[in-house]
Amino acid sequence: MMTKNILMAAAAASLIALTGCGTSLNNQQIGTGTGAVLGGVAGSALGGGTLGTVGGAAAGAVIGSEIGKKQDQKR
Repeated sequence: MMTKNILMAAAAASLIALTGCGTSLNNQQIGTGTGAVLGGVAGSALGGGTLGTVGGAAAGAVIGSEIGKKQDQKR
């Protein structure tokens, strides 16, 4: 329950931070943020605990960043 609350707070904080940017976001930036949130949720569900959540968020951010970068290069 506590991990879920922390994860929701992190997602809300990242949303607030991303909407505060003066320029529009590119696909790599969006992919990084989305991947981190989804990876954190998956890591929490599969591995449980703080280590699973942080590890999942880190892996998700890297994967999301690479996917977004490839989409940006297609433009």
